[in-house]
Amino acid sequence: MTTLVLCVDRSDDIRRTAGLAGPIVGWEAVQSLVTDVGLDDPEDSRVNCLLEALRIARDLRDGEEESVLAVVSGGGDSLVGADRALSAQVDDLIAEYDPDSAVVVIDSANDEQIVPVIESRVRIDSVDRVVVRQAHDIESTYYLLKQFLGDEELRTTVLVPLGAALLFLPILLTQFAPAVALAGLAALLGAVLLYKGLAVDEFLSEVPERVRSALYSGRVSVVTYAVSFGLALVGAFLGALAVTPQVGPESVIVRTMQFVYSAVPWLALAALTASAGRLLDELIGSESVSTPYLNLPFGVVALGLVIRGFAGWFLQRESLLADPQLFGYTVVAQQRLAAFIVAGIVVSLVGVRVAASVSGEELDDSVQKQ
Repeated sequence: MTTLVLCVDRSDDIRRTAGLAGPIVGWEAVQSLVTDVGLDDPEDSRVNCLLEALRIARDLRDGEEESVLAVVSGGGDSLVGADRALSAQVDDLIAEYDPDSAVVVIDSANDEQIVPVIESRVRIDSVDRVVVRQAHDIESTYYLLKQFLGDEELRTTVLVPLGAALLFLPILLTQFAPAVALAGLAALLGAVLLYKGLAVDEFLSEVPERVRSALYSGRVSVVTYAVSFGLALVGAFLGALAVTPQVGPESVIVRTMQFVYSAVPWLALAALTASAGRLLDELIGSESVSTPYLNLPFGVVALGLVIRGFAGWFLQRESLLADPQLFGYTVVAQQRLAAFIVAGIVVSLVGVRVAASVSGEELDDSVQKQ
């Protein structure tokens, strides 16, 4: 059994250093080559690669296994030309020595790319990559950066936001205080990362096509979505008008509750309008309604009642909302909250009952048709 110990020099550094063209075959020839390359450039990692090939050949010889030690190198002005020259040298070695297998010794990721070419000509039992200990971290970092810069998606996701941030930073520092500038820059980077991380760009790219298909198909939900968007804007506007400036540590919570209390009815109406459009589309398209579409309007109303009840409780406790009168009886904050919660639960139960009854009728109709 003959093993070909092959030291690969894809970039042809050995020929430029020692003036020798591949293939270089034999223990003495490679040992002499180590001396020439080492004396010319002691820091060249190719020296370690040649020494590793010598060690492997020695170990095989000590194990009474026949081996052929050779160094092959690329040539030519282009990468394709270098690989073709290296392949021709491997073919000559195989034709002359007829090895049963090969052990490939390399010292870089660049040389490792030629391994499949060699494997197509002879069976490879082992690939030994030699990395100098002092250069291991540097080389690994280099190739990681190279792969990173070669990935277009990673470049646009990471490098573009960082580049924009570095461009905006001097402008922000000249216009605002350092704390404000850094806070604004961090917020901008966070928004960009969330934009890419949540795939908002993919969603926005699909919106025109969805709107176009919805318009062509004549869906009622297109109109109801537009109406619900307008109602949501009205709710946000009225909620902002209801906020009164206050001082004190509790002002943020109180102002939030004022906004929620005034905006929730309109936001609930917007969600109800959108769900009604989906319900009509379901009726028109399939002449039957599934349970989720029936539950959605009741769920929206129930959720709006509960949220408005809790917001009203906060405002009533702070005396920003007058105590309601019912048949001459003053309703306190806890009673008001309990009433809204009970109303929300009742509406939700009604929705479940309606959905169950409609689903039961549809099931009976389908059984009768069969």
